[in-house]
Amino acid sequence: MSYYTERHGMRSPVERTEIITYEMYALLFDCCERYFDNIAWKYPEECPDGNGCCGVDMLKLSNNLKYEIPALFQNRSGIIDKPKKNPYGVDDKFDQYGLLDFIEFMFATVRNISSRFWHSYYNHYDLHFENMRGVASQFRDDINRIFNQTGLLYSLSDFGMVERVSENGVLSNDIENRVEQVTEKGLKELIQEAILLYKTPTPQARRDSVVKIWNAFERLKSYYETATVNKKASASKIVSDMAGGQTDFVALFNDEFMTLTRIGNNYRIRHHEMDKIDITDSRHYDYFFNRCLSLVALAIQYLD
Repeated sequence: MSYYTERHGMRSPVERTEIITYEMYALLFDCCERYFDNIAWKYPEECPDGNGCCGVDMLKLSNNLKYEIPALFQNRSGIIDKPKKNPYGVDDKFDQYGLLDFIEFMFATVRNISSRFWHSYYNHYDLHFENMRGVASQFRDDINRIFNQTGLLYSLSDFGMVERVSENGVLSNDIENRVEQVTEKGLKELIQEAILLYKTPTPQARRDSVVKIWNAFERLKSYYETATVNKKASASKIVSDMAGGQTDFVALFNDEFMTLTRIGNNYRIRHHEMDKIDITDSRHYDYFFNRCLSLVALAIQYLD
């Protein structure tokens, strides 16, 4: 629902960010915690009278996650928890990507609860489960609602992967569908790997996505290369097909092919010699990725 101040334009826009604050962490963790009963089938706390599972065993869960998601915050007792700001001491340190891993873990683990029986003697519910995962969709929607409300540039996909949302990027479902139609296996795999990395939240993945899309660009240029056709001639055919015989567009696409080649050679993307230009601002990786993807996405529509 929208509130009065939203309907009448009286609210300031939510700042969009990739940085998870303590408050955002708490909201996301609390959301996961509401589904702890749905993962209790795997980490059960046993009812003392043998009736089966009565909830999640936090020690079992935390001990497992210590190894499965080492970066996930745990409190001093070794139990997964929300990190806190301490006004009188040192703030708890946390790794936000550990939390994103935990969200994916929850999506993959939740199961439907078939029945809850109130066990009055022990003041708890005895839980029974079914091997169905409809609750995963509900969990995804709740997490995405928090991402949206807080302005966090992430989304939990239908497949349970947390993906980075790029507001100013060219990547779209149409482009991903076009990539699916590429018949040359190596080129198709490189573009798909680049896109997957670009969606991955970590800064290292963003850097790696630029390397992959440039590798795809170089493979694209050699698409028609044979024993008698070299890479340059192959690239020229691609440019000619893209331009449709229009001289101005041949010049335009030739310039763009050469510019991207120079970027790949001069910046620290595919080569790491001392004379290469370092990329120190992560936003520049977004620019490089989207510029290269734009050309590749156009070019693959003209391949035989």
